[in-house]
Amino acid sequence: MSQTFYTKDHEYIRVDDGLGVVGVTEYAQKVLGDVVFVELPAIGASFTRKDEAAVVESVKAASEVYAPVSGDVEAVNHALETEPGVVNEDAEGRGWFFRIRIKDESELGELMDADGYQAYLQTLE
Repeated sequence: MSQTFYTKDHEYIRVDDGLGVVGVTEYAQKVLGDVVFVELPAIGASFTRKDEAAVVESVKAASEVYAPVSGDVEAVNHALETEPGVVNEDAEGRGWFFRIRIKDESELGELMDADGYQAYLQTLE
């Protein structure tokens, strides 16, 4: 069964059996506005938690996407290269950015669960 965790930088990671699917949250895509470009990491790239892993550009701004945990990229969502707007349509579904093989699952304990993330969003209003 998968579990989803969130960062204060508005990334999510959906974890299932040591593999995490990473993207930006619904909140992030709303704040960004229309996404026009996504720069994805290379397959095989290795990241430490909080490293810049990708970039998302919208009509408003460019934002870094950080690795929520340490690990190695096993797959990227190539569909975003030609259809970056999928991030706006389904940020936490078809709009995922990359899959990462998690090196240290204890890092997940430093992230928020869904309830914690919703509570965090309330502090931003």
